[in-house]
Amino acid sequence: MKSVFAFLAFCSIAYGNENISPIINGVSGYGTTTRYWDCCKPSCAWKENVQTASPVRSCAADGVTGVNASVKSGCDDGGTSYVCNNQQPWVASNSLAYGFVAASFSGGTDNSKCCICLQLDFTGSLSGKSMIVQVTNTGSDLGTNHFDIQMPGSGVGIFTRGCYSQWNAPWSGWGQQYGGVSSDSECYQLPSQLQSGCHFRFNWFQNADNPQVNFQQVTCPSALTSITGCSA
Repeated sequence: MKSVFAFLAFCSIAYGNENISPIINGVSGYGTTTRYWDCCKPSCAWKENVQTASPVRSCAADGVTGVNASVKSGCDDGGTSYVCNNQQPWVASNSLAYGFVAASFSGGTDNSKCCICLQLDFTGSLSGKSMIVQVTNTGSDLGTNHFDIQMPGSGVGIFTRGCYSQWNAPWSGWGQQYGGVSSDSECYQLPSQLQSGCHFRFNWFQNADNPQVNFQQVTCPSALTSITGCSA
């Protein structure tokens, strides 16, 4: 682990015209990942949960039209605010991808790090691959240093109402409630707007089963903040 963080401490990633650099004294360590897509309004989309003037964008049922931060989540009874379609992962290169995560550093609901960005360096079967992600959500069911990567078709988890009310998905989501669809071909069960993020799981992500990561807080690239509208 020491050699990994020595690399992170002195290197930057160039993407487009931006250099993404580690933040001195930022959070870092070793953690675990899971994956999900529950369609809910992200918790960092509530003004009360962020330390900046602009929370994470949330959207109407079309997944495109922005809504006011005070609109109730579609995962709550009568709510009409959901995660936006463009908050799903995408590939930058064979070794680098971008995306968004629900995260907890202390275990359970942890709003203190809303909108920060992280470099996740995968170990095991995904060794050599990294994701630059922004924290847009939290979760009462998350453990310590736990990163739940948003990937459509990866299971709705504990919140079953959101995708049902937004997309008329099965009540338990597409595929299994925990785990989601089981093959790349099943991604076509999802709305066309969400299929790219589902295919990401079976292609770049190699359908990895909750891979471990070394993580380091980094400067947030505009590629992520332009989507969410939030900067830590």
